[in-house]
Amino acid sequence: MCAAGNMCIRYLFFFVFTQAGFFLPLSGGIDSSSTASLVGSMCDLVWEAYQNGSDSVARDLREILQLADNEPLPESSKHICRAIFSTCYMATVNSSNATKLRAKTLAEQIGSNHIEVKIDDSVSAAMNIFTASTGLTPKFKVHGGSQTENLALQNVQARQRMVLGYLYAQLLPWTQGKKGSLLVLGSANVDESLRGYLTKYDCSSADINPIGGISKTDLRSFCRYMSQKYPELQNILKAPPTAELEPITSSYVQTDEEDMGMKYSELQVFGKLRKEQGCGPFAMFCKLIHIWGDKMSPEEISCKVKSFFRGYSINRHKATVITPAYHAESYSPDDNRFDLRPFLYNVQWAWQFAAIDQKVHILTHGGSKPLEVSNSKSGSVKPSAPQIVHEKVIKNDDVVDTPTHYATAFHTAIGTPSLYPTLSNNSQTSQDCQINDKSLEVSHKRHSTSGSGFEGSKKARMDSTPTKVQKSQSWFSQLLRK
Repeated sequence: MCAAGNMCIRYLFFFVFTQAGFFLPLSGGIDSSSTASLVGSMCDLVWEAYQNGSDSVARDLREILQLADNEPLPESSKHICRAIFSTCYMATVNSSNATKLRAKTLAEQIGSNHIEVKIDDSVSAAMNIFTASTGLTPKFKVHGGSQTENLALQNVQARQRMVLGYLYAQLLPWTQGKKGSLLVLGSANVDESLRGYLTKYDCSSADINPIGGISKTDLRSFCRYMSQKYPELQNILKAPPTAELEPITSSYVQTDEEDMGMKYSELQVFGKLRKEQGCGPFAMFCKLIHIWGDKMSPEEISCKVKSFFRGYSINRHKATVITPAYHAESYSPDDNRFDLRPFLYNVQWAWQFAAIDQKVHILTHGGSKPLEVSNSKSGSVKPSAPQIVHEKVIKNDDVVDTPTHYATAFHTAIGTPSLYPTLSNNSQTSQDCQINDKSLEVSHKRHSTSGSGFEGSKKARMDSTPTKVQKSQSWFSQLLRK
């Protein structure tokens, strides 16, 4: 992580030559604090090089800081930081004093030019326009509003921060008598980008994102290391990650992991299996049975896999506008640069989820009797779900139960994949394994879309929906030869 951090620092240093500095919306959370710490570290390295007598660094500093030949150079790394780095805490009525204080303290320790603003007037102005045109006033769910209202009220706050962030980035140098504008820094980690746990065109939209390819787990390690230099990071690490976009009540406090329905550590596992090992829903489930089987039941694993893939596919369109990032993970979802998978998916994952349910049924009840499924268009009950015969296959140094025959029995029962089968009501698995749909819709970090695309990666064909029985049988023959 330290090596990756140094590369991030050089990455930032390269970009600072083209602008007057950097602007960062600093929320007081781990992600934005990590980005701020990287800029602070960059200033420390520049100051160290200048102290060692580097003439080129001195010339570069004078150029970057727009200093005349007779003006003195900065006297410390904090002076450098204050000249090129502005941070801003954008508070709403839902923001807490705790995050405000953490952001302020960290900014002081780093040395940034820190600003605190309230954006409630901006948010209210946007909502007043909507109310004036429709005659309706949306409410948060804690005030009796629907999930749709709750989501919209969170997203408008997040997007106002992006608009105001770019306004400050353009005009702050002007207020200081400098030329140019500031580069806006993003702070969405790779796990959130993979899951789509971010608002499209909020503060995740920026010019560059130094942590866009780094997982939350590694960012926590980085913050622990950097806390030797910036002690406030210790307090930031202790606080649960939260967006602070919903009202806090005596019975409800918004947190990221509660919104997502999964832990950040689990997201990292999902990301590695999806990208590095080419797993779709069923292949991932089979691997996780071996990885998590000692601490979770098959039903729990099934629910988490389904929730992840539904969230991933619903939010995949966000990857098409994701902020360019430094890449430190091999499972980055950065579309059109490092991840060329489609961004329109059939979010039902009907064939794959039915195969998972069949596997859960076998693991929990024994035997291989197929589950009944229903046709979602006609409501009729079909005789059987996919037949699964298991064979031990060694792949990627792991022994995994993989199916040797699905398609014939499945398409005999279902017909075409477009019918989207679901388990019948008398299925125990269907009753017990409820996907956390709330986690797919809640908060500033959701958007839904529809599509009919499937996994495009050759490695992920294990979970692609076959369109013909013959094609599916041919594919499984190829699988057995691997």
